[in-house]
Amino acid sequence: MIRQRKVIVVMPAYNAAQTLRKTYDEVMEQDIVDLVILVDDGSHDETSEIARRLPQTRVHVHERNKGYGANQKTCYKLALEEGGDIVVMVHPDYQYTPKLIPAMASMIASGLYHCVLGSRILGGYAVTGGMPRWKYVSNRFLTLAENILIGAKLSEYHTGYRAFSRELLEKLPLKANSDDFVFDNQMLAQIVWLGYTIAEISCPTKYFAEASSINFRRSVQYGIGCLKTALRFRLAKTGWFPSPVFPEIKR
Repeated sequence: MIRQRKVIVVMPAYNAAQTLRKTYDEVMEQDIVDLVILVDDGSHDETSEIARRLPQTRVHVHERNKGYGANQKTCYKLALEEGGDIVVMVHPDYQYTPKLIPAMASMIASGLYHCVLGSRILGGYAVTGGMPRWKYVSNRFLTLAENILIGAKLSEYHTGYRAFSRELLEKLPLKANSDDFVFDNQMLAQIVWLGYTIAEISCPTKYFAEASSINFRRSVQYGIGCLKTALRFRLAKTGWFPSPVFPEIKR
């Protein structure tokens, strides 16, 4: 808990047995986390069995793999049911260090921001952390295109390390989003659509064999989905092409 606000960490998991315990231990070392919610999206390893042995952890299992976006939808639904005031998404593959949880949660608890991203680009940590060059170049191109179309100035849209306020999660039309990886991108575009400011902090990252990563084909599909999201945002903003992902804002 921080400033009398309940802090919940959500972990969208898929075959994370090798890194889950290490990630969890570092999450709980931060002292402010009240509850961990792990959603196992049909893993084929011992992810859910390991999670059930962890204190202060609620485990939910999808009987079949529904997709990364569907996993997050369940994560945020459960976090709100548990009374979370600040919800931090941490991938259980230990690619992002949980040591930044207090900083991210504090920025939301202050009331200044409702969304905070851990950026791999700020500080130049992406390539030094092992991000493949082709992914870095793709990240830079997509971010530039999205900033132009969406009208934001983010360093990247593709980090999986994020913190949200309860107020924001309750307002986002997440059910309209994809069940696949582009969910992340749609979520950030929706936050901008609703008029919220997104904060970023520099985040070191690690790339190693056990860290989750999508292959080249899925990356191309994701990139196309990101561009479509940004274009739909622009068209919805001009009123030319309404979209359920970007509903009309009631004033």
